[in-house]
Amino acid sequence: MKLDSKTIAFDSLCREMRELKEKQHYDYLVTIVGEDFGKEGLGCIYILENTETHERTSVKTIARQTGDDHVIYSVIDIWKAADLLEREVYDFYGIKFLGHPHMDRLFLRNDFKGHPFRKDWKFDDSYSLEDDIESDYATEYSLDDDGRLVTKKHRLFDENDYVINIGPQHPSTHGVLRLQTVVDGETVKRIYPHLGYIHRGIEKMWEGYTYPQTLALTDRLNYLSAMMHRHALVGVIEEGMGIEITDRIKYVRTIMDELQRIDSHLLYCGCCAQDLGALTAFLYCMRDREHVLNVMEETTGGRLIQNYYRIGGLQDDIDPNFVENTKTLCKYLRPMIQEYMDVFGDNVITHNRFEQVGVMGREDCINYGVTGPAGRAAGWANDVRKNHPYDLYDKVEWKQITLTGCDSMDRYLVHIQELYQSLDIIEQLIDNIPAGDFYVKQKPIIKVPEGQWYFSVEGASGEFGVYLDSRGDKSPYRMKMRPMGLTLVGALDPMLRGQKIADLVTTGAAIDFVIPDIDR
Repeated sequence: MKLDSKTIAFDSLCREMRELKEKQHYDYLVTIVGEDFGKEGLGCIYILENTETHERTSVKTIARQTGDDHVIYSVIDIWKAADLLEREVYDFYGIKFLGHPHMDRLFLRNDFKGHPFRKDWKFDDSYSLEDDIESDYATEYSLDDDGRLVTKKHRLFDENDYVINIGPQHPSTHGVLRLQTVVDGETVKRIYPHLGYIHRGIEKMWEGYTYPQTLALTDRLNYLSAMMHRHALVGVIEEGMGIEITDRIKYVRTIMDELQRIDSHLLYCGCCAQDLGALTAFLYCMRDREHVLNVMEETTGGRLIQNYYRIGGLQDDIDPNFVENTKTLCKYLRPMIQEYMDVFGDNVITHNRFEQVGVMGREDCINYGVTGPAGRAAGWANDVRKNHPYDLYDKVEWKQITLTGCDSMDRYLVHIQELYQSLDIIEQLIDNIPAGDFYVKQKPIIKVPEGQWYFSVEGASGEFGVYLDSRGDKSPYRMKMRPMGLTLVGALDPMLRGQKIADLVTTGAAIDFVIPDIDR
């Protein structure tokens, strides 16, 4: 998607954004990209989608400078997904969003000096061994009648609130995620997510890398969606450069993406069981996942981390046994999926633990940006493969699975049914891979023409996208990921208010976030 962003003035941002949502039905805030535009100043690009027509547009606004501060009006009252997205921009660029009720750092330590994604930020290799002091207050900014910045503090916790930390070292958070949880007995009253424990500054590092060098960093974001993550990255670069890949490349990429999706969904089904204390189903899923990894490994050479795609095609051609082994795998897996339901999915305990837990309806899923199977379980047909098809997804027959239960049970069932759809896609393609080049040769030094692009794919847990701003150099001026899990975590609080601590564990498992994808 080539971006031709409409620029909106500082004072009219909220009015025009509300009109885009209410009059033109741009009800899905895909992402917010913070950027240092150089002479223009600091600002943001908002990518929006009309969920009825799937048309996308982008809006650009430049922050107003007041003294040493840069400010933009918050759109959190228009799209709830803006909550963590705006905090991320503040953390990395120092843009303060006026009216945001919790304008504090999201990924970096509170005592971190400066905002590292600004072009004038100077690296400082000093570090602190002191504890990171956290405040019990949230910060809100506004402008007074004279245009001066006003700071207000809100209490996060009442005097009688009982606060527990779930994570960051906890098996049910699937990594180093910390959920500061206010409880009344076992009832959840409020959740404040704390992120960034494994933030590695990948987007900042990209600015100093050549385009081929950027590829290595996507694979470790989510080892269960490594193929799709790299697919989005090479896709945005190839679109910017106008590279036409061969049909053979498209076939192989589509098959590999679906094998990776099966890999992820099998681990998901197993971990849902394990998080609820059911070990047998976890062993079944891990057993069958090994067969998927065997098929992928013979071509890619990787098992945990897959790094097979490159700019212009594939790292190497498929293994001579790939076609036959993939067909054997598909034949083996079909009856196994029913086994997962027999052992765990249709168990009465599973229904009691999953049904009416973590409920979020379709409109709220759109508002909070809950994409992937978690959103489709609420009836939101958000699959990027259908709405914005790439490679061969519009050339094969398959169904987009949507259910209406809006709860953890239906999120699990969407994953189960999507396993069948992935097998359908693979089986339609595997016997028809055409001859041709597996790689379209590129120049030794790759440069992308000036412009801005956004390319997204359907990851295992939702939409994963990459925004690219190129100034015609061998390195990106700005490259920004839309992680699958950030908005999922942002929706945990409204999903879980009034539910039990055990339901928090269930819901976290069912919406399927992966921490390196969130933290980057």
